[in-house]
Amino acid sequence: MLRIHLTADDLSRVRVADRPDPLAETVLSLPLLQAERPDRAATAALSGWRERTRRALRPEMGLLFDLAPAGVGEYVPEVFTHAVTGSLADSLDHTWSLPGGQWAADWRATRLLRPRAPRWIHELHHGDRTWAALVRRELRSYHALAVAPYWSQLLACAHNDRAQRALTAVDTGVEGLLGTLHPEISWSRGVLSVPCDMDTDLDLGGRGLLLVPTFFCPRPLVLVDNAEPERPFVLRYPLARSLLDRASVVTCETQAAEGGLSALLGATRARTLREVRSPVGTVELARRIGTSAATASHHASVLRTAGLLTTRREGPGVRHALTPLGRALLDAGPPPTG
Repeated sequence: MLRIHLTADDLSRVRVADRPDPLAETVLSLPLLQAERPDRAATAALSGWRERTRRALRPEMGLLFDLAPAGVGEYVPEVFTHAVTGSLADSLDHTWSLPGGQWAADWRATRLLRPRAPRWIHELHHGDRTWAALVRRELRSYHALAVAPYWSQLLACAHNDRAQRALTAVDTGVEGLLGTLHPEISWSRGVLSVPCDMDTDLDLGGRGLLLVPTFFCPRPLVLVDNAEPERPFVLRYPLARSLLDRASVVTCETQAAEGGLSALLGATRARTLREVRSPVGTVELARRIGTSAATASHHASVLRTAGLLTTRREGPGVRHALTPLGRALLDAGPPPTG
């Protein structure tokens, strides 16, 4: 267990990131993809994603499975989970700009926890440019087929989670927020306890804490020995089960964002959601989507129940508008891969 000690200054610097990091999600998805028996929650939410991604894999991507293998206790290189950025290209640049000492620390952990790791992983950590170029290329290719097609749905889940946690912080304070992050994370008297391979204490010393949602990692994840001292301490926490159950990676059979939205909601409801990008009344909504007012009202009701739009009365009629989750689902496309 890692016990993180937070001062008053640290508590004032607790922040929740508005999105997962694309490189971290790409790397953390690899063990889930390979696992013969993934945990029960991952199996329920990601079975369709696993099947489709496995079918699309190319042989040259196999080296990534050596980089981030499946199995309980297997070590995923921490240098690939440092970044908290908006694009894969920026995250890759951040990773390869890490000081040599951090790459060396990551190699020491890899050697200790994975004594049979392939030789090329040693060479990668010690600056081999050929392996670096190859790994970057395959990470971009794998990201394009396994993560980017679903990014809008992942981003919508993250936005909804962030909104719910903001309400928790308003109602119960930052300590209430920290106490409800995840069933395996506990908060008591200034100490945040997080599952860890070692039993240790960490004083943040005023650095603050950045909470980053993760979709593909089923357990909380922290960087202990290899943290960046000049930046806030990063804790990645799994998105809530209820949010994952709504994600279209469960059922989406197409890799296009628009097609994924239709697969998730149905073609008419997807069109309904697009048409309320600007607030609209029921009669006008019916005209735009080509249905009766009663049918338009029914679709709006379903989307309202799902938290994607709101309806409020204006004079004799009503007006429908997007919620933050609905707007995120429409506006968030795949991140630039660079």
